[in-house]
Amino acid sequence: MLRKEHLRVSRAGGGYHLQFTDECHRSLAASLLGVFQGHIGERRAVLERALTEAEREAESFKLVRGLAALLEREATFEIQAAVPPRRARRVAFESAEAVSVVTAEERTEALSRAGDRLGVDPGTVEQSLYADREPNQILASFEPRWGPAELLEQYDLSLAQTALFDATEVRVRCAEPATLVSAVKRLGLMYELRQTDAGRELVVTGPDSLFRSTRRYGTAFARLLRTVAKTTEWRLSATIDDRGRERELVLTEEDISVPGVEPVAEPTYDSAVEAKFAASFQSLDTDWNLVREPEPLETGTRVMIPDFAFDYAPAGADAQSVADRFRVYFEIAGFWTPEYIEKKLSQLANVEDVALLVAVDESLAASEEIEARGHRAIPYSGSVRVKDVVDALREFESELVADAAERLPTALVPEADVVSLSTLAAAYGVSVDVVESKTYPEHELVGRTLVRPAVLASLAAELADGMALSEAEDLLAEHDLSDASAALSRLGYRVEWEGLSGGTVREK
Repeated sequence: MLRKEHLRVSRAGGGYHLQFTDECHRSLAASLLGVFQGHIGERRAVLERALTEAEREAESFKLVRGLAALLEREATFEIQAAVPPRRARRVAFESAEAVSVVTAEERTEALSRAGDRLGVDPGTVEQSLYADREPNQILASFEPRWGPAELLEQYDLSLAQTALFDATEVRVRCAEPATLVSAVKRLGLMYELRQTDAGRELVVTGPDSLFRSTRRYGTAFARLLRTVAKTTEWRLSATIDDRGRERELVLTEEDISVPGVEPVAEPTYDSAVEAKFAASFQSLDTDWNLVREPEPLETGTRVMIPDFAFDYAPAGADAQSVADRFRVYFEIAGFWTPEYIEKKLSQLANVEDVALLVAVDESLAASEEIEARGHRAIPYSGSVRVKDVVDALREFESELVADAAERLPTALVPEADVVSLSTLAAAYGVSVDVVESKTYPEHELVGRTLVRPAVLASLAAELADGMALSEAEDLLAEHDLSDASAALSRLGYRVEWEGLSGGTVREK
């Protein structure tokens, strides 16, 4: 689908008519393909300026933006910097503090000092400082699966899908109704087959009050269109909620078709509550991965597709252990009607052997009934409080960590020569306190890092009295030792500071 602001529609005569492309737009599609291809190796900001120029020359800036949005999904942007930007900023800011940067000359001096510490020239430091910012990301590759004609075909399909996101009811007639019924069931939509004078019609709908309140099924309607467009002799009519006014949208096989390749899907959400929650949760640093629309859950003779799932994945854990870890399902109950609540509660009663959280709107007063069916209810009003969900997940996490700790042996032998306690704890899915309490017959604990004696012996041979601290830090970093203070102390050295110009390693 496209973004809502890319939607091109005419409301002439009180209708709802999408503005599809035609043959005259092929040259524009070819030109935009060329713009992306011609900017490989350039910053994103340079590419966006070229697209802005194309908007000025085109008959519709929305058309250019919509086509560009599809092409951007075929592009790969990378952060290209000789020095990791975060490290470059840290060292540059530390150097700036030493010279109290006010003038351009002092700025140059600070960059020069940072370059000396990082082992690169000042220009490289400056280039690396903000290379991770979006406008500075580099278009590394562009491999479109579409030519100009297929791009226009995909645009028209995406345009119609975007319009259907605001649908409250969809009615379809086609020569292959069984195919549509199968797709509707897979998408978890409610439907009925009606016999009309024009033939059998599939009506995909739900309780009126539900749709007027949430547009909950809008995304599923858009996905259904792809299946419809692959059938023959079809006609789709939809009731669109156009900013509070109902309008009629009609589509036929003459309007859209399905290109030969699948588009890159972007995450979409059925309601603003879900979108806001997902954005807030993903901004946090937790040991849980958010999954949109996980696999269906069996609920007797029907299936239920929860809105989200949380996979327990501690940072640093290996892929196989993550795959075997715990999953918690999450459903957001919004503006449900009493009839729909009864159906949903019936489903929840039949969901067994899974962990399920249900965020329930306080106006529904259904929390007790949900918990009576063995699931955790999280009341909310207006929006789901991320903290409440995180608190519930941490209860599961505490149990998982405790179980993992019980399974660990008394003595551990990590494979790595050097590994931090936090990394090891994450790999085992336990707390740092648990791994710290174990014994390590082949490692020595230096600060908060486990190190094999052979590594310490090698470092002892390479370090020398009078060595610059920056040189010693680089040497330690080569062995993945980030706590320079603890490592130098263990090896019998201290740091002698010389004002703000740096430090020197001295034997104790």
